[in-house]
Amino acid sequence: MSAPSLHPNALETAMPPLDPAPPLSRFEFWSPTLFYLPVWAWVIWLSLRHRGVRMPLVANPGFAASGLVGESKADILDTFGSEARAWVADYIAFERKQDAPAQAADRAIAELAPAGIDFPFVAKPDMGCRGAGVRPVRNRAELEAYLAGFPHGERIVLQSLVDVEGEAGVFYVRRAGAARGEIFSLTLKHFPAVTGDGVRTLDQLIAADPRAGQLAHLYRHRHRDRLDTVLPAGERVRLAFAGSHSRGAIFRNGARHITEAMRARFDAIADDIPGFRFGRFDVRFADFEKFRQGTGFTIVECNGAGAEATHIWDSRTRLRDAYRTLFEQFSILWAIGAENRKAGHRPESWRLFLRQWQAERRLTQAYPPTA
Repeated sequence: MSAPSLHPNALETAMPPLDPAPPLSRFEFWSPTLFYLPVWAWVIWLSLRHRGVRMPLVANPGFAASGLVGESKADILDTFGSEARAWVADYIAFERKQDAPAQAADRAIAELAPAGIDFPFVAKPDMGCRGAGVRPVRNRAELEAYLAGFPHGERIVLQSLVDVEGEAGVFYVRRAGAARGEIFSLTLKHFPAVTGDGVRTLDQLIAADPRAGQLAHLYRHRHRDRLDTVLPAGERVRLAFAGSHSRGAIFRNGARHITEAMRARFDAIADDIPGFRFGRFDVRFADFEKFRQGTGFTIVECNGAGAEATHIWDSRTRLRDAYRTLFEQFSILWAIGAENRKAGHRPESWRLFLRQWQAERRLTQAYPPTA
């Protein structure tokens, strides 16, 4: 797939300037096993304090397992009422059956038509996390290629492409006992890019970039068809499509940009999602100032109890501040779950939870490459 060109004017409107920062923090790409060790210790303490390790499974009673693991993206969006749904990009859930890619493409196109979705659109696994398997699909050939590499018997979310440059993760919580919610974290997602000089190849530009050069393994395979191409002077090429930190997007803490209008808007959306108390909305927008005023954005995904305050991956974040955020995040989650348990909600069984977790881990390895 050829790398898309970016338009500077669109970038200036869609996002605030990318603040100067170290290319990488010390812990940004640590092994998850190492990084989350203190968090697991905190989880044990919270489980003892609230007398239950499964409290997160009832934090969002309207979602399967509260959206902690193995959740269906489409099923979560299906819970949205009409007010909340008005902010969501159109989508369908499509089953990848045993048929050949060409036949599967025929079925997908036929199912997309009633939803008003046409090329280009986005394909992503219905069950998955961290941007696994997310790709833009611009024509039938790309659709067939995606379907050819997708596990049979699993579902795919096919969603209208929101082709704008602004993206953010809005982490919403309504704390135990609170009458209204708050935006606990706002993460601005910048897509890494390089600009041609008429002399160097795309591969050389990636290698020369202070951040991209250290993460070249995340970008090179996506652009292997034009790594040796000399980019014309001024041509700006985006290196990643998915707004996922683990896939190479650049995250910045957007807390200073949160407004009361933004909070009120997401409070109203959350009110129209049965039982929703904790999770992250991934949104796209063309005008950052409109987004700050609670309008002009589109929700492309909603994550439940398994969501994370992703601003911790801002390279300026200190390790102790990252842990402080995560400890508070999990404290809120356990407290909400404990409150819902008192209200009569019961968590799913360990057997079902473990089966969902194992399925997610297995499928993540089988999905097509992320764009």
